[in-house]
Amino acid sequence: MEIVYPPVVATAKTLFRVLDMKIKIDGAEHIPAVGGAVLASNHVSYLDFIFCGLGAQPRKRLVRFMAKKSVFTHKVSGPLMRGMRHIPVDRKAGSAAFNEAERALRGGEVVGVFPEATISESFTVKGLKSGAARLSQASGVPLIPMAVWGPHRLWTKGRPKTLTKRHVPVLIKIGAPVVMPEGSTTEATTLELHRRLSELLDTAQQEYPERPSGPDETWWLPAHLGGTAPTPESVGDAARLQA
Repeated sequence: MEIVYPPVVATAKTLFRVLDMKIKIDGAEHIPAVGGAVLASNHVSYLDFIFCGLGAQPRKRLVRFMAKKSVFTHKVSGPLMRGMRHIPVDRKAGSAAFNEAERALRGGEVVGVFPEATISESFTVKGLKSGAARLSQASGVPLIPMAVWGPHRLWTKGRPKTLTKRHVPVLIKIGAPVVMPEGSTTEATTLELHRRLSELLDTAQQEYPERPSGPDETWWLPAHLGGTAPTPESVGDAARLQA
């Protein structure tokens, strides 16, 4: 029985209504009503897992997300994460998380993955880790791309939280499963996933019903659309300097 997950979903939906969030889900029909699937999303905010999970609600599916282990040991988030049967990832022992995720997929669960591994500060799709593709191939389930756009305006890396901001639009785009020729490598599948995620995200950004209202808001728009978010190149340069 699901004791923790349904009340959490209900609470989230209530908060969305209170904040009058304009949430639009496109493509939910691509998520199977039964059976396992890997749901692979871009990553622009600390709230993405909430909206990715919401994207599966029209199909009445609960998503088990793979998340870093520290979230599960936190005194507040830990009991919730464990109660919702999400999957802890210890980067020093990643095979255990992979095996647990594969078991969940073979058992008919939907597993959520953020293959960029960290939030993209450029608000474009970063290079992807191969885990989502490997999970799909190992368990024989569909690999479904998803893009979210809008939650970064509430809480993202390097910006203050504005969780009480009202009327923020959030677009959730779900694409058809990634289908590759028989014998395709994990690397080729990951490249195709990157292409599909970028395509979905570009569509969401183009369809987004709002634009920055002034210079103080241009931070949430990517540079290629005229915003002041850092370019992918500058983010990469900064990461290399810190390494």
